[in-house]
Amino acid sequence: MKPTVNLGEFEQLVLLAILRLGNQAYGVTIRAELAERGGRKVAPGALYTALERLEAKGVIRSRMGDPTPQRGGRAKRYVTVTTAGMQALKRALQAYERLLEGLDVLGGAHA
Repeated sequence: MKPTVNLGEFEQLVLLAILRLGNQAYGVTIRAELAERGGRKVAPGALYTALERLEAKGVIRSRMGDPTPQRGGRAKRYVTVTTAGMQALKRALQAYERLLEGLDVLGGAHA
């Protein structure tokens, strides 16, 4: 049996951004989504390190797109969340919900 995958806060945000972007999730779009919706400016190196770590954990899968002239003939590396990634994200979000239960942290949303 595989060990349970635990996700850090940044990893959770990255997974959520990937899910929001669907089949358009690659480095540039993920960074933009994190900045726009998450209010976090992320350095490219930090994001690509996180993506490599998430793929090593088995929670995302990557594939190379076709090379484009706009990118100097380079291909985009698209990512998707795996079933294991969805399970790990659900566990993390459920833990937050349980911890928030009865607290007035979000203006009464969980009180």
